[in-house]
Amino acid sequence: VGDVSIVNNSDEPKLVPAGEVTGDLDLTDTIGLGDLKKTIVDTAPIDGQKPGTSGLRKKTKVFMGENYLENFVQSAFDAIKESGTNVSEGSLLIGGDGRYFNGEAIQTIIKMAAANGVNRIWVGQDGLMSTPAISATIRERGPVWQKSFGAFILTASHNPGGPEEDFGIKYNCENGGPAPDKLTEAIYKNTTTIKSYNICKDFPSVDILKAGTTTVKSADASTEVSVEIISSTESHVNLLKTIFDFGAIKALLDRPDFSMVYDAMHGVNGPYVKKVFVEEFGQSEDLCMNCVPKDDFNGGHADPNLTYAKELVALMGLDRKGNTVDTGDRKVPSFGCAADGDGDRNMILGTKFFVSPSDSLAVIAAYADAIPFFKAQGGLKGVARSMPTSGAVDRVAKDLNFDLFETPTGWKYFGNLMDSKAIFDGKDYTPFICGEESFGTGSDHVREKDGLWAVLAWLSILASVNPDASKPLVTVEDLVTKHWKKYGRNYYCRYDYEGVDKAKAVAMMDKMRADTASNTGKTVGKYKIATADDFTYVDPVDGSVAKKQGIRFLMEDGSRVIFRLSGTAGSGATIRMYIEQYEPEKTDSLAADALAGLIRVALDLCCMKEYIGTEEPTVIT
Repeated sequence: VGDVSIVNNSDEPKLVPAGEVTGDLDLTDTIGLGDLKKTIVDTAPIDGQKPGTSGLRKKTKVFMGENYLENFVQSAFDAIKESGTNVSEGSLLIGGDGRYFNGEAIQTIIKMAAANGVNRIWVGQDGLMSTPAISATIRERGPVWQKSFGAFILTASHNPGGPEEDFGIKYNCENGGPAPDKLTEAIYKNTTTIKSYNICKDFPSVDILKAGTTTVKSADASTEVSVEIISSTESHVNLLKTIFDFGAIKALLDRPDFSMVYDAMHGVNGPYVKKVFVEEFGQSEDLCMNCVPKDDFNGGHADPNLTYAKELVALMGLDRKGNTVDTGDRKVPSFGCAADGDGDRNMILGTKFFVSPSDSLAVIAAYADAIPFFKAQGGLKGVARSMPTSGAVDRVAKDLNFDLFETPTGWKYFGNLMDSKAIFDGKDYTPFICGEESFGTGSDHVREKDGLWAVLAWLSILASVNPDASKPLVTVEDLVTKHWKKYGRNYYCRYDYEGVDKAKAVAMMDKMRADTASNTGKTVGKYKIATADDFTYVDPVDGSVAKKQGIRFLMEDGSRVIFRLSGTAGSGATIRMYIEQYEPEKTDSLAADALAGLIRVALDLCCMKEYIGTEEPTVIT
């Protein structure tokens, strides 16, 4: 009342007391925010914080370095707010694949979230939450006024974990999908100009091992922040139960002539495997292989392929090239599957039989009506594959009249197609199935690839072709060979050259890019190159353009050779070489034999030995 002078010489905002204020009021020594006091820490840009196709991945010790994680997280919060998101409304979700530094990073993000105005935080119990489960939780968990506006996912996916290995972070938006290019570019731009970050240094550490809510109130009672430790599995498993016929799958699993094993590779999927297969389906824990999450994946490489899932591959009677091996009198399981570190990838195996990811996608699309989620909505409408993925699904789409899309590598491109109507008011392509040759498969139930979904999709299909338990089991191999007889076979393989010198890898790619015009029309071996180009994608939904997405050699007979530099490596560079040849009738050859000539042509076209020093790949899939 009247002339009032309010002074605050402290380093934090103070609350003016309720009621009548007159004269001079000094708030300097009054109670402030206490544990919620924001500290502004000076920092400077750190080079190399540009996210790849699935977030920022570096060596763990890099993330543990001074201000490295903090700079990226603050840059993300700034970009999120600049995009129009009100972080004080709704909830921020945090979870990870449990790799080394996961717990410490979660505590840092909680403290920074509180300092950046977030009032409600959800954290997966034990700090664990698979990438598809995070997408499901963003989309499904309520109530509406608490729904998540986004999530930080702490994962380097299929990369190795541990103090000497890789760590990663990515941000997913309110639709449950990875941040679009516009947001990731804004985050990166912020990392190049950052001068300070916000953190509540005195915010107490939260026990993330026990479910429950911790509420931290400011000392002056003006505000509060709640941190709720939620079930890592609940939202995802509940969603899957609405998609699949769990009764039909259980009937298949209970058959005396059917057996399976699920290798979680000591990644985050272990608790999900136990929740679904042991608790829901009533199966023995003997089904669960390597289902205890470890911060270094037990010293292994949690990448579900023939090379790294060697324990499962051997159990299923195969070698690292997918060839059968002598198992003597040992009974080989009917079905085998594996997951990667963050649970979004999958590998499918039958008895002494490997299903390539490209064939897996095509088979699921062909049998989509075996899954209630699709059948109840009038059937599948659209399918999409990443450009390097084989064209096997293209033939199914043409036969069954599905909309078909070929996109760059990266799940965010599929997300746009899924949200064409809901967000962009365009054509509705859902229900929708999509996949990548890098062992990623999924549908529009979430906005990430989903390894557990893919396994349940396969079991649903097997259940549908095995309705009578008194008849002989229709196996994985039976199903795939029948598919080949109808559609022909796209022989396919991928060679990975991991940890190569980045400058040399870039030089190799640049040389092929420069030679695309001169290579077009050239005859190499028995093949004639119809087109050599660098794949460019114009998004049919939002019109965005993605360039330099892979060097392609498209042969006149439909065969393809493709080269990409991976955007997901934690250090060095990974060159991926993709080989594909279609055979309409001759479908029973070994892939290595069918592709030998084209592989030789590919290695000569890229001059691999000249640039890299070897033609021997690290991994063959």
